[in-house]
Amino acid sequence: MGIEIKLGKHAQESATAYHQLAKKMRKKSEGVEKAIKETRKKITRVEERAVVKEKKHMHIAQKKEWYESFGWSFTNSKKLILRGKNAKQNDGIVAKHMDDGDLFFHCDIRGGAATILKGGIEASDEEKEVAAVISVCFSKAWGKGFSQADTYYVKKEQLSKHAAGGFVGAGGFAITGKRVWYRNTPLKLRVGVDEKGAICVGAPGANWMKKSVLVVPGKSPKETACKKIAELLGVDEAEIQSILPAGGISVVQK
Repeated sequence: MGIEIKLGKHAQESATAYHQLAKKMRKKSEGVEKAIKETRKKITRVEERAVVKEKKHMHIAQKKEWYESFGWSFTNSKKLILRGKNAKQNDGIVAKHMDDGDLFFHCDIRGGAATILKGGIEASDEEKEVAAVISVCFSKAWGKGFSQADTYYVKKEQLSKHAAGGFVGAGGFAITGKRVWYRNTPLKLRVGVDEKGAICVGAPGANWMKKSVLVVPGKSPKETACKKIAELLGVDEAEIQSILPAGGISVVQK
């Protein structure tokens, strides 16, 4: 170690100067160590908050049921409601998944989901009203900002892909006979998580969800509403976006 000695000072003075310098450097060293410890604590707190946030939004994937490839919901008595997400699925649920005891619902507007209430012929009036709500919410009535719309149901034997003018195009059906109408059906939808952890939608009175929020057509962009709903439910934003109707959305009840 090299030590600088000032020839104009006594050895005692040089020793005292070095002693003071050592004390000063020791204090600086202690300050640096303290700053390092504080920084480490801050990093730990940030990491812990990130883990908590990640866990809050973590959705554990469950084994999917066959009907989850379509749009789906339930009545409070657990009758299944199926709906097509596009023209191909509209055709598919009628051709492959509609039985004689089911009912077909469709909003009275061009452009809407084919909606099937399984076991609908024996369903209660309340259960049929639930399917009516789903059919209006997943139609173009939502994107147009309607607060209510008309819908109807028919039986399987009243549906056909053939009309007087020829074959009916993808997603559409020719309907014969009497329709049962549900006039002025409100466009209100409950979005939530069921007991299995699946992200789902239902009618306003759905009590089979573990937690949920109520939404209506609104002016907020779908992306903005999805972010808010995801925060309220503690789920992934992408999962919410994939199940909601097209168009603006307002959250009206937490």
